[in-house]
Amino acid sequence: MSRMFKRGYLALMLLFLYVPILVLIVQSFNAGVSRAKWQGFSLKWYIDLFNSASIINAFYITLTIALLSALFATILGTLAAIGIHAMQKRPQGIMMTLTNIPMTMPDIVTGISLMLLYIFTRIPRGYFSMLLAHITFNIPYVILSVMPKLKQMNKFSYEAALDLGATPGYALRHVILPSVMPGVITGALLSFTLSLDDFTISYFTTSPLVQNLSTLIYSEARKGIKPTMNALSALMFVALLVLLLAVNRRANLVKETK
Repeated sequence: MSRMFKRGYLALMLLFLYVPILVLIVQSFNAGVSRAKWQGFSLKWYIDLFNSASIINAFYITLTIALLSALFATILGTLAAIGIHAMQKRPQGIMMTLTNIPMTMPDIVTGISLMLLYIFTRIPRGYFSMLLAHITFNIPYVILSVMPKLKQMNKFSYEAALDLGATPGYALRHVILPSVMPGVITGALLSFTLSLDDFTISYFTTSPLVQNLSTLIYSEARKGIKPTMNALSALMFVALLVLLLAVNRRANLVKETK
């Protein structure tokens, strides 16, 4: 009885979460404008989607910012994790606490804080400011992904490489990075996914002239949901689902190799 109740509760939660998304995907293939009546299967909303200059531009901004922010956040986050790992226990604990704070804060707090910082420093809001914001909130996730691999690594490997004549840069590239590469890849994929899906921080750190897909959907929804937005949301859901499955698959492979 208890097992049936648990399974029923789980099924109810999954239905509550995913049935609206399923309805949205089905409606993206509805030939009519009305969401209350099915008027036949059609791909015209997807055709309109790919013919929309504003949506294509928003997609370009979203993709480039996600790629660049993932790249820079992975580099900076990996170097930061190596530096934190080399600290003594107490400073390391303090730094990890400071690193974890941005991940526990609501996105709206981070977004407003960055917006006020840009206003104070007179940095114009646009593509560059959004990119900086995405790099900022992605770095802690990279550190969180890399730190466990650093702790698993033999702490004497780096020192042994130096004793054998390797330069610090060579030891970093050929000893440390290969050992932590699974965590680096996981952090990069996670950063890309978070950047691709972000709305709140993007909304506060950009201008109306520079929009990613999330802010574009929000602005269009205020005027009324168009069928092309259903198609766009369906494609975004599928893309993020594939990325999340890749991240989870990567994490499972890492666990299996332990």
